[in-house]
Parts: sequence; structure tokens; C-alpha cells
Amino acid sequence: MTIDDDNRPARQRVTLTGISSRAWEHPADRGALTALRELRGFDDVVKAFFGMWNERGFRLQYLAGSIRVDHRQYPRVYQRFTEAAATLDVAELPDLYVTQDPIIHGRAIGMDRPFIVITTAAVEKLDDDELRALLGHEIGHVRSGHAVYKTIMMILTRWATNVSWIPIGALALRAIIVAMYEWWRKAELSADRAGLLAGQDPAASIRLLMKMAGGGDLSQIDTAAFLEQAADYEGGGDLRDSIHKIGMTAWSSHPVPVARAAELRKWVDSGDYARILGGDYDRRDGDGNASVTGDVKAAASHYRETFENSQDPLISLARRVTGGAADLGDWAGTQAGKARNWAGTAADAAGRAARRATRPADEPGPAGDTPPTA
Repeated sequence: MTIDDDNRPARQRVTLTGISSRAWEHPADRGALTALRELRGFDDVVKAFFGMWNERGFRLQYLAGSIRVDHRQYPRVYQRFTEAAATLDVAELPDLYVTQDPIIHGRAIGMDRPFIVITTAAVEKLDDDELRALLGHEIGHVRSGHAVYKTIMMILTRWATNVSWIPIGALALRAIIVAMYEWWRKAELSADRAGLLAGQDPAASIRLLMKMAGGGDLSQIDTAAFLEQAADYEGGGDLRDSIHKIGMTAWSSHPVPVARAAELRKWVDSGDYARILGGDYDRRDGDGNASVTGDVKAAASHYRETFENSQDPLISLARRVTGGAADLGDWAGTQAGKARNWAGTAADAAGRAARRATRPADEPGPAGDTPPTA
């Protein structure tokens, strides 16, 4: 199966009946999500905390200043939206808005009633297949519940501000925030896979990333050359470039476009994409049987394999120094396994914050109900 096919006849998409979000989730993303889902009551507490940032306010903001998409407003967008949702077997469509912005972008917002926003640039610069992939990407975020990452980031960032005067506590908290950003970037790779499954056109998914990187005109851009850029980014340069890449990505929620394109191609080449289209995928009715241990091991295996195969100069040096990847894989598994501990602490803080927000001003709080510290 190629992703360089420039001949784009109409494709008959396979409806992925009963597909679980676990089918497209990146191993590192899935490991963290499974751990979070295992926390009893965690979703309710985090939703309450997210409500303090006024999810209803965000919705009203777009209702007031953007275009809500349906069969009467942006009907082309609505048609692609319904197609993407039907392919991923999503019966209830989230609200969809188009907002004025010259950058191709989309976002999924909220936890209680998530909604999706795409920009006017996406509407104007993407063809039908690319638009379907973008909308499938955002549906993937909604289905996986990725808003939980953003909510935890809000909690932890606020903590980091509160304890910035404590050197050790602040450093430890920043390390956790960096780890959460890492999972967030893997969530973007998961959503890229969902977008590909929604559109079932690998070439369109790569074109989408090309347009995100270089604008809407592909008449002077070549897919093979773009993927060569990805290879140069991954393994080119020297240790100085590796350090620059760390600085570019450590505090970023999104991988760079060329890296996303390379990861999507690897996923297609691995055979997993074709396997899912053939009907071999996790289904929603089996989500309750998901194993935290198994998913954490899969996350560790991913990091170990990445360490073993990466051409990055800094990682190559680390391989020579350590003599192998086992230690890194074990470390990654340990970090993924800590997700429940971190999330449990965040949930406890969210609960206290929500209680304080709803308590009358003259009512004393319960003993121990104080702002969290590291």
C-alpha cells in the first residue's frame, strides 16, 4: 500500500463497526490513557475541575463568534464530517464550528460535551479527502478522551507556578509536566491514525501535513522530498542539532509536521493500518478488559524499539555509552506506570479545588483542604 499515489479516484471506505479508540492509539498514549481510566471516579473529578475553566464559556464563545456547521452552513464541511464519523462508527456527532483563522488547524474542546473547531484556512485550502482526514483526527481526540491531558496540564502548570520558589519541588514538577507533554505529543500521533482511518487515503493524510507545514499550495511541493525532509530531521546533523530538537519539542504539545508524516508512514508500512481495514481491531465492547500492565509494557517496548533504531546523533551516542536499550525501555515502562500516581494526585487536587469553588465564601473548608504543594 503506497502513500505516494497522486491518482485519487473515489474510494469506497470501509465502515469500522464498533471500533474502539484503542485500535488507533499510539502505545505510549494508550498506556497513559488506560492507567487514567483505571482510576475510579477520576473522569468525574477532572470534569469538575475542567468546568472551572468554564467549558460552557468556551462553547458560548464559538457560538457567538464562529459558524456552527450543519447541512445549511458549510454543507461541504458537514458532509465530510458525517462521512468521517460514519467510518469511525460514531453515531452522535459533536458540534462543529468554523472560526476565522489563516492557519490550517483544528481542535477538540471539552470533556462533558466535547465540540470541534476548525479554521477557515482548513475549509479553504484542504480538498475533500484532506478535510475528511483533519475532521477524523479531531473525532479521534474526542473518542480517546484526550481533553484529560489538557486538563492535567492545567492543574500541573498551576502547581508549578505555586511552587516555583521551591527549587527541588519545582524541578520535580517540571519533569512531570515534560512527561505529560510527551504523552500529549503521542496523543497527536494517535489522532493522526484516526484521521487516516476516517479517510482511508494515506496520500491525503500526508498532503494534509504538507499543507500544515507549507501552506495550501502543493503545486510546487513533492511528497517524496517532504518525506526526505523527515528522514533528515530524524537522523541528520550532529549533537548540536539533537540538543536543538529537544529544546524545540520538550514543551510542545504537537510533534513537528515532518515527524508526524514519518510516523504515519511507519504505521502504514507496519501493516497495522491494513490489518484494521481488514476487520482485525479492538472493539468498544472489549474496552473493559483492557490491561494496564499490558499497555504499560507496550509503551516500554515502543520506547525501547525507538531507542534501538533511532538515527539521532544523541541517541546513537547514548546507545554506545549504555551498550543497549534495555535500561531505557525499563525506565519508560516505569514512567508510564506512574501515570496513575500522578493522575491520582491531580484528581485529589481537582476535587479540593472544585469543592472550594462551590463552597459559600463564609463557610470554612474541611481540615486539610489546602492548596496542593509539591
